[in-house]
Amino acid sequence: MIRIGLTGSIGMGKSTTAALFAAEGIPVNDADAVVHDLYRADAVAPVEAAFPGVTQNGVLDRALLAQKLASEPHRFKDLEAIVHPLVRAREAVFLDTQRAAGRTMVVLDIPLLFESGAADRVDVVVVVSCDPQIQRQRVLARPGMSEDKFNLILSRQVPDADKRARADFIIDTGLGIEAARSRVRDIIATVQAGIETGQWSAKDA
Repeated sequence: MIRIGLTGSIGMGKSTTAALFAAEGIPVNDADAVVHDLYRADAVAPVEAAFPGVTQNGVLDRALLAQKLASEPHRFKDLEAIVHPLVRAREAVFLDTQRAAGRTMVVLDIPLLFESGAADRVDVVVVVSCDPQIQRQRVLARPGMSEDKFNLILSRQVPDADKRARADFIIDTGLGIEAARSRVRDIIATVQAGIETGQWSAKDA
């Protein structure tokens, strides 16, 4: 089973692209969605212990946690040390389930694919990208976003040019949704053909 690692910097259209893969019948494991769920479950106690005061009504308050991290950015590593193993465990369950179902490929939607070292555990890397000005417009249009917050997020992400250089496939979402959909279909067909010819093989096969 081929694991397609889907990634892209903030505002590049990764979530929309993940939905396009899902619409084509490819199972998607959304790391962000897993984290959201963990913030209501397994991650609550350990994160609260490490960052006192970030829990509200028994769940982690992302805004309060973001405030803590904004004032102490060096503590991102502390948070990651707690959350990443939990995310990996959920990912393993997803992979086992899809492998048992006989799937030939799945998508692992991982925002920090390169930053977290996750590229080493996928077989194909797809990077979602667009023109930097389009990216900026998209991000700054989000509620509660500011230039400072945007720049802080970018400072923690591998530059888009570097991601593109390391990609097996690139999807330019600045060209519109239908162009992205067509590109997704092309990638799926190419990977499927590669599976059949042996060009693409799973690292854990």
